Order: sequence, then C-alpha cells, then structure tokens
Amino acid sequence: MAMKILVVGAGSIGGYFGGRLIEAGADVTFLVRPARAAALRQTGLVIKSARGDVHDPSPKLVTATSLTAGFDLILLSCKAYDLADAIADFAPAVGSDTLILPLLNGISHLDELDRHFGAAHVLGGQCVISTVLDPEGRIIHLNEIESLTFGARDPSQAARVGTIDTTFAAARFATQRSETIMQDMWEKFAFITSLAGITCLMRATIGDIVAAGAGPIALDLAHECAAIAASQGYPLREPAWQRTRTALTAAGSPLAASMLRDIERSGRIEADHILGTMLTRCPPDQTAPVLKIAYLHLKSYEKAQARTTATTP
Repeated sequence: MAMKILVVGAGSIGGYFGGRLIEAGADVTFLVRPARAAALRQTGLVIKSARGDVHDPSPKLVTATSLTAGFDLILLSCKAYDLADAIADFAPAVGSDTLILPLLNGISHLDELDRHFGAAHVLGGQCVISTVLDPEGRIIHLNEIESLTFGARDPSQAARVGTIDTTFAAARFATQRSETIMQDMWEKFAFITSLAGITCLMRATIGDIVAAGAGPIALDLAHECAAIAASQGYPLREPAWQRTRTALTAAGSPLAASMLRDIERSGRIEADHILGTMLTRCPPDQTAPVLKIAYLHLKSYEKAQARTTATTP
C-alpha cells in the first residue's frame, strides 16, 4: 500500500518536493491556508525547473479545520518562526505510526517537535535547494541543485524509514537515507550559521567579503561554529570542513545566505533559530566572539524592524 504523505504548506520547498513526489505517483496531500488553497484550485501546482517542469492541475488539498489522522509521513518545511503555528495546524494528522520529517535549518526545531509528539515520531532531515514563489504562485527552481537527506533518530523508526526511502527513490530529486543524520545536520548547521553570520554581518556576498580582506574573519566564525559542534559530540568530518572553508573563502563568489536576502527585503529572519541556537550551545569554557557579534547584529535588525512595524499606520 502506498504511503500517505502530508506536506505542510505548498510553498517553494514543500511544494517542490511534494510536486516531485506526485510526479512519481505518490499519494500526497498539501495542508494549506485558505488563500493558498483558492489559488491552487485556480492554477494548479506549478514547478518551473531546469530539471523538468511539473503541473498538477488539481493537487489534493486540505485545510487545518478539516484535517484528520491517517498519514504515514508528514513533510515539514516551514520557517522556524512559523513552527508553533504549523504544529498546531498539523497535530490532528499525527497518528500512532506517523513519522514527521522536518526540513528546517538548524537543530532546535527537533526539541520542539519531540516535546509535542515524542522523539519516536520525529526523523532527522535536511535539504539543499534554492527555490522561490513567483508572483503567480509558481515554484521556481533557481538552479539544478536539489537534494533531500533523512534518517532515523530512534531504532523504532528503521522499518518505516525503509519505506520512505523506497518512495523517495522513485521521485525526480536526489535523496539519501543517512545512518548519521544528526552528524549531517550538525555539519550543515555549522556551515549555514557561518554563512549567515558573515554575509549578514558584512551585508555582502562571500566574494565581496574576500575582496575586502575579511576572509579571515569568515574563517574565524567557521572555526567557532566547528568548535561548538565538536563540543556537542559532532566534530566536523574533514570533507565537511573542506567544503565550508572553500565556500567561505572563494574569491569572486556570489554566495550569500538566504537570511541576507530576507534582510534586504526587510523581512523576518531566523536569528534565534540559527545563530542564537548555536550560541546557546557554546560551552562555558569556549568563546565565540564573532558569532556573538553577528548574532547581536541580527537582533539589532529585528528590534529596528519591530519598531518600524509598530509605528507604521
């Protein structure tokens, strides 16, 4: 029997992976807000990608008010600041055998999901993809990179993870079942914290940061994050460290964190979930001065945004 999959939201990431699973014949339902449901009923789910377009004219949709249990897998890819609302919305769908696969950045969301549903229901997971929604609500895949990694965090999940692996393998995206998913997540966490911290602090791409002579500061931040990861039992493996070092010191690189794009459009950011969480994991006998400055820079931005919002008529 095919897995019943609930994708929370039909934004650019959930919509992309959900759409690819539909393309492969999977039984996918999208949990959406009424406005997004109305739009999807008009246009269908549309993915524009160099790896192949997708158009499902009538995707299966459900809203929170009519959601019931019966799903084998819940795919979750919201922003960290929307997690509490998302949990409230999809909680009725979690049955005794349901697994939740979160694709959020960082690691602190695992604690919140564990508190609500129990660790036996929550997998480890991460994705690498660059997508946006265009003004017409279409999912635009910005390059050809897309991958999804997942794995069990509890021995009781092993058999069901095998079924997920089979289901995902049929879809047109790169997928990997990991036996070291927490190590994988910490390595990505250290990288994105370093990237977000330095590009937001400098308000510049890696190439411009290197050209300005600030490449060593980027490496200092990466070393701080790697030391914190090691203190939590997840020292970066050499390939991960090499990728991080190369990415943060590449001359002419256009690379910048999505958090910087959020700042440039005066949007909400995941300061606490990314840099703040990393900082709270720093042991008392370690220091992380660049990380702390970068975090406080982002908190200052949030304070200014809150003040602007409060005074806007």
